[in-house]
Parts: sequence; structure tokens; C-alpha cells
Amino acid sequence: MSDLQLKNKVRGVPPKERSLRRRERRQQKIHQIKINKHLYILMAPYMILFLLFTILPVLLSIVISFTYFNMLEMPKFVGWQNYTRLFLEDDIFLIALKNTFLFAAITGPVSYLACFIFAWIINELSPKLRAFMTLIFYAPSISGNVFFIWLLIFSGDRYGIINGLLIKLGILLEPIQWLKTEAYIMPIIILVQLWLSLGTGFLAFIAGLQTVDKTLYEAGAVDGIKNRWQELWYITLPSMKPQLMFGAVIQITSSFAVADVSIQLAGFPSVNYAAETVVTHLMDFGTIRFEMGFASAIATVLFMLMVGSNMIIQKLLRKVGE
Repeated sequence: MSDLQLKNKVRGVPPKERSLRRRERRQQKIHQIKINKHLYILMAPYMILFLLFTILPVLLSIVISFTYFNMLEMPKFVGWQNYTRLFLEDDIFLIALKNTFLFAAITGPVSYLACFIFAWIINELSPKLRAFMTLIFYAPSISGNVFFIWLLIFSGDRYGIINGLLIKLGILLEPIQWLKTEAYIMPIIILVQLWLSLGTGFLAFIAGLQTVDKTLYEAGAVDGIKNRWQELWYITLPSMKPQLMFGAVIQITSSFAVADVSIQLAGFPSVNYAAETVVTHLMDFGTIRFEMGFASAIATVLFMLMVGSNMIIQKLLRKVGE
């Protein structure tokens, strides 16, 4: 029954009967809560922490974004002034927004596909080899000072690995300042982020592939599935939609929230703001200038970008297997 038909049916019911039905539904919900009260008690600590440290800060940030707040004086309401300044007066933010979109458009889909492809390949290995390869691929994302390696590789003197190799081969005569040249900064950061991207989403895909019911493949063969690609599209992917959704959220969040790679490799700020992102711009105003109202406006824009991207991804993932 459609929503319109249901509304029309409800309109035809007398007010007293509708009131009784609402009361019955309310009593049923209360009864269900009483039956499952132990579940709600177990969930309560997490829900309280989630409310205090996630939901509440987001709401406060949205409220503060409409104020001038320097952490020394009480917030002063300024309306949309922070947002108009952000989009109409702040040229660096527009550069950061362009860099963030470029970064997310490349690293998000590529790292997401790479996570799944590597997980799919590794899942076919023997258990011991699969565990070893999983550790090898996951290790860069949990390593402490991985940026030190890339600073050596792209060092701007003759001792840098890339410069030394190219000079030895006769391709270069003088070393290139890779991390100080505007044209090279963003490609290098994208490359390093892709190398670091096999993290939590990769582990989620490995776990999802392990939970696929093997009997589904036998049933699929009977129903006419002829090759591995059809198995992947009609059986494997639909069976691990929760993991696909989780991986998408993780990859989108990491691609929009890039900051450490940019700061460690290109500096803060980078040359001509070539590696400026929305998060580094947020850190500039929030932790250095202490313009918390303006920083909250930047955070709100970033939050809306992430939510919008996640909604689009959810719609796309619902079509998997159709």
C-alpha cells in the first residue's frame, strides 16, 4: 500500500478510532521497549558517548558558525556573515575547496576500488598466506612515521632517491625541488595518500568476503551464472553490502579530511597554497588564529560535503546486483 493510499485510508477513520489506534501503537512500542530493556541498557554507554562527543559537537559547531567567537569573549551573533566571507572574500578557501574536490574525486574512487580488488585477490589465498598479505597491505596505514620515507624519496637535493636516480640515468642535470614546486605537490600527495589508503575499509572488505555463503555460488551455477564476473556482481557484492557501505563511508571521510599528508610533505602552509585543503584551512583559523566562528563555518561546509557524498554513494550501492 502506498503512502497516499494509507493517508486516505486513515482520513476515512473516525477521530476516536484513530486516537485509539495511536494509543495502541504507543503501548506496543512501550511494551517492546520493556521486553528489550536489557538491550537498551547495554547500548546506553555507547549512545551516551556518541551523543556527547559526536552529535553534540556537530550541533554546537553549526550554532557557533553563525557567531563571532575568539575564545576570549562571549560569542556574538553575526548571521550569515561567516559564510559570505568564506565564499565571497576568502580566495584561499576556494583554492582549498578546489584541491579537496580534486583530491576526493581521485583518491576516493581509486582507493575504494583498490581496497576491494586487493581484498578480493587476497581472499583467494590460503589462510596463512592471506593473513600475511593482509598485514603487509594494512601495515602502511598504521605505521608511525611513514612520511619520513617519502621525504627521502622526494628530497630536493641530489641525495633524494628520485633525484639521484634521474640524474644517474642522465634524465636530469640538476635536482628538482619536488615538494617546493607547485606543479608537483598535489600529484605527490595524491600518490602518498593512495599508498596509505588500504586501511580500515580494506579490512572490512576482507571480513565481508569471508562471510559470503559458499552455497550461494553453487545455487548461482544452477541458475545460470557462468563466470567469476557474474558471481562477483550477482552474489559476492550483494552479500556484502554492509561492508561496502562501511568502506565507502571510510574512504569518503578520509579523502575529504586529508590534512596530515599535506602538512608533513608540503608544509603548513604549502607553496602558493598548492596543497591547501579544507581541513588545513580549518586548522589555520581554528588552532592558530582562534577565529572559532569562521572555523566552525568551514567545518559545517565540510560536514555537508561529506553527508552529501555519502548519500550519493548509498544510492549507487543500492543498485549493486540489480
